[in-house]
Amino acid sequence: MFSIFSSKSPDDEMQKAQALFEKVTSSKSDSREARNLRLRMALLCKAHMDKSFVAGAEQMATWQASIEWAIANGKKKPPQPEPSLFQKIKAGDNEVYVYLPEEYAHEAYFLGARYQRAEIPALTAIETMQGLADQLCLYELRLSEPFQVLQFLRDELSQSPVISSTGELP
Repeated sequence: MFSIFSSKSPDDEMQKAQALFEKVTSSKSDSREARNLRLRMALLCKAHMDKSFVAGAEQMATWQASIEWAIANGKKKPPQPEPSLFQKIKAGDNEVYVYLPEEYAHEAYFLGARYQRAEIPALTAIETMQGLADQLCLYELRLSEPFQVLQFLRDELSQSPVISSTGELP
């Protein structure tokens, strides 16, 4: 699966990552090999979604600080950061580029940004991201079991004395 990522140019690697995603999602086969390929792609997509969420939160914090500095110094406000359709993910001993379509990459990124700005609570962020992951798994990758996103945030919440009104994580 990862032999496709042997090129050294990031642009080439990104094109190959997109081609691989499109190949996996467009395959109509239900062979064991095709299912395994979809499962491996799901793991990469999970990492991409988690990383996009974190990038959205981190870049929003940096951007907000830059805006405060610009206002305090009478400077022009910096442009809002934009999400990437590609994330570099560690896969075994290597790092590979992983592609997600705009609707998934942008939604994950902006959910992280909204969480960072305290516009949504952690449980809402988890539930919304999980809905996005469910959609990706069920409709794009045709998997019966969706992967679980934001495990780091779920773990953090499980350590919290007040999790939710029901006492359960999504």
